[in-house]
Amino acid sequence: MSVYLLVKWLHILSATILFGTGIGIAFFKWITDRSGDVRAIRLSSERTVLADWVFTTPAVILQLVSGIAMAHLAGFPVTTGWVSWSLFLYAVAGGCWLPVVWLQIRMRALARVADDAGSPLPPQYWAYARCWFWLGVPAFAALLVVYWLMVGKPAV
Repeated sequence: MSVYLLVKWLHILSATILFGTGIGIAFFKWITDRSGDVRAIRLSSERTVLADWVFTTPAVILQLVSGIAMAHLAGFPVTTGWVSWSLFLYAVAGGCWLPVVWLQIRMRALARVADDAGSPLPPQYWAYARCWFWLGVPAFAALLVVYWLMVGKPAV
């Protein structure tokens, strides 16, 4: 197997993990939050933070490194239209994801306190949850466009 094909395989694998884990985490956290069950929300929040560290973070790093390496190996400068747009949109998604990670950690802490005390979640939890949700919208939209750019390689 050539170096390019190995890097391409890693790139596709990390893209799949990044997008699949991201949408899976988002779905299960969002649907669990809708239940209002503090114990379930605590467990979901704990698993969400764990999944982001175990799956999403390595995929984010590998995706960027393998994408730049693949562009280089294929002879596409990073200033090439679709490559530079992909990197820009990837940065947009990352710019949304970093505060999401912070919000998830804060929501986990609030859910733990509420669960331990047998009390409802505080209003701050729900404010964080709204921000978390709305930051996910442009992040996922940006990644969808990046997928399109990677596959189509349009002359933009």
